[in-house]
Amino acid sequence: MPNILSGLNEAQLEAVRNSDGPTMIVAGAGSGKTRVLTRRIAYLLEKGTKPWQILSLTFTNKAAREMKERIASMVNPELASSLWMGTFHSIFARLLRKHAKDIGYTSSFSIYDSDDSLSAIKQVMNALSISKDQFNPNAVRSRISSAKNQLVYPDEYQRLARDFFSEQVARIYPDYVRALKNANAMDFDDLLLKTIDLFDAHPEVLAEYQHKFRYVLVDEYQDTNRVQYGIIKRLAAKSKNLTVVGDDAQSIYAFRGADIGNILDFERDWPDAKIFRLEQNYRSTKHILATASELIKNNKGQIPKTLFTENAHGDLVRIIQCEDERDEASAVVRAIEDEARKEKLDLRDFAILYRTNAQSRAIEDALRRQGIPYTIVGGTAFYKRKEIKDILGYVRLLVNPTDTESLLRVINYPARGIGQTTMERIQLYAREHSITLLAALEAIDFITAIQPRTIAKIRDFVRLIQRYSSLKDHMSPGELLRALIDETNILQELKLENTMDSLARRENIQEFLSAITDYFHEKPDATIETFLEEVALFSEADSVDGSKNSVTLMTLHAAKGLEFPVVCITGLEEGLFPSQASADDARDLEEERRLLYVGITRAMRKCYVYYALARLRFGETVREMPSRFIEELEKSGSTERVTSFGTKPREREKATEYGRESSYLLSGSPVVNGRTFTRNRKEGGPASRKGNAASGRYIDGESPTNYSQTGDEYGASLQRGVRVFHETFGEGRILEVAGRGEKAKATVDFAKFGRKNLMLKFANLKVL
Repeated sequence: MPNILSGLNEAQLEAVRNSDGPTMIVAGAGSGKTRVLTRRIAYLLEKGTKPWQILSLTFTNKAAREMKERIASMVNPELASSLWMGTFHSIFARLLRKHAKDIGYTSSFSIYDSDDSLSAIKQVMNALSISKDQFNPNAVRSRISSAKNQLVYPDEYQRLARDFFSEQVARIYPDYVRALKNANAMDFDDLLLKTIDLFDAHPEVLAEYQHKFRYVLVDEYQDTNRVQYGIIKRLAAKSKNLTVVGDDAQSIYAFRGADIGNILDFERDWPDAKIFRLEQNYRSTKHILATASELIKNNKGQIPKTLFTENAHGDLVRIIQCEDERDEASAVVRAIEDEARKEKLDLRDFAILYRTNAQSRAIEDALRRQGIPYTIVGGTAFYKRKEIKDILGYVRLLVNPTDTESLLRVINYPARGIGQTTMERIQLYAREHSITLLAALEAIDFITAIQPRTIAKIRDFVRLIQRYSSLKDHMSPGELLRALIDETNILQELKLENTMDSLARRENIQEFLSAITDYFHEKPDATIETFLEEVALFSEADSVDGSKNSVTLMTLHAAKGLEFPVVCITGLEEGLFPSQASADDARDLEEERRLLYVGITRAMRKCYVYYALARLRFGETVREMPSRFIEELEKSGSTERVTSFGTKPREREKATEYGRESSYLLSGSPVVNGRTFTRNRKEGGPASRKGNAASGRYIDGESPTNYSQTGDEYGASLQRGVRVFHETFGEGRILEVAGRGEKAKATVDFAKFGRKNLMLKFANLKVL
């Protein structure tokens, strides 16, 4: 077996050998973080630490698998297989199943994904007569998730509610918690929150795991939230053998509740901590690293470090000016074709990154036109497809008969003639008698106003579930599912439908049956519960398949932890990247800058950055302002700016030329004498750049006479940044204005109701 300490540089060696006490390893991009973490664990095992005494927490299942494989190659593979290593959610789901009774659950509890949670919230809103049109269920789910991640329970949330929307969420939150408890289900946030509840309510359980886990190691520590921080702090409180690995410059998940303060304040929390800095980058060229470093130094809140590399200088980072999103997509495709031909690269060596999923459309069109295969990370994953979730609903119901959401999903799949009105009556009966939905179905004879033929169908369904629930301990999971699906005639109905969509869904179900058979063949000791748990905790990052020879398309958030020889980053425009929501908030802007830093540091050999002078928004082509980040990148001296056809831009872009403080709307509409104007024509691309640049009042040589007013009757002062009042939604701030005349629209961020797109002629907005 290889020497565990061989091949490490001096900083890595020190980080591996100093294994006791609180330790923070600040690991810059491409600095060998995973190598150090795996070697540190292998070093502990070689010193005699038992594998079950080590808890290693990662942020993806893929990272956990790869780390285990590396450790197994350095030590006895049996030792590696006995490690407690996995994601926060998978590790603590495992722990909660063992101690479920201590917190009022059974070990067969269901894990609700975001769709299940959303459905449960809608059911609660219906029961409380809260309008889903007035209060977006997704926004409600997000608020509740945020509260759980901040360790804010329903009672406290109710006390803290200060606006109408929060007050409605405060009504929904406790009922949602009860609905999950009654269904013997937990959502993703509960897997962590209930762990805190378990430890606090049962100190003896916490003491058991404090004694068990002598060493706690946490990867990607910059992305932990308050609940994860609380779990780690409790578990490591006695041994103090806590190792955290991360990079504050790559903290990009605040929208999921991640708290960068956890890594920035580590030395305050653990005064005796040892700090190791991994600053040598092994991934990128000198020019790529210099560009990224120049960008990130503009952030104030960060841990000081200086990255360097012994790699070649490589090519300059190329910043490419494009006419519009179609020109941008074509330029990206040309770059891929040129690099693949010149450098003899495979298509899998290329990644196209964007800020929002909506940007992929033009890129996909361009790739298809050229016949270039591509894979989108973050599309509809296999286990998220409707027909698969329907089958999984049956599986979950067999394991956990109290699972309300699964029952509602499958009771009329395939169609049994059990309508929505019938189910609403049954749900009302269940609530009034404080029983589960399945128990209410079993008591169908006592529920009034239900047709006899419907009662017969409900009895058939109940018998089906009861029969297969009793068979699950006597048949293999594959056989059980095949028999159940055969009896429901799901496959036969899809075949008879005989459309491309139905046949594709039929093939997906058959693939699922093969997958479940393979799973239990490879893991003979596994249970249906463990299979469902793995499926529920399958993450976007786990779906990245490097074996397919296709170009990878993904958001910048999804790219974290990956690397590619060539990276193309698109959409570097104000309001898009950085996003409009972050433009006026210093902390949010720093996170946007970290996101771009992550994107650039994914590149090994070449990095392309694109921006468009115009982009389609709200069905209108509007002018765009280059991102402020472009100027920051260029200060590195490691970039070159060219047009999409390889020539030098004739002049600096309007972000510099006209001054960022000029009265220029996000939509590209100039402001003249306080009045808003938009183009009178749709554009295939930007107009020629000439005219009175000095005034800063209009652009590209087009005088105000070439524009028509947005419409005085809608308010000439409605523009980006203006605070307004709406009769229904209350106070808000305009994020974007687009369109003209009757079609004028505004995107407004309301304090109580979130972001809304409004037609100005109907909105009756009042300027505050």
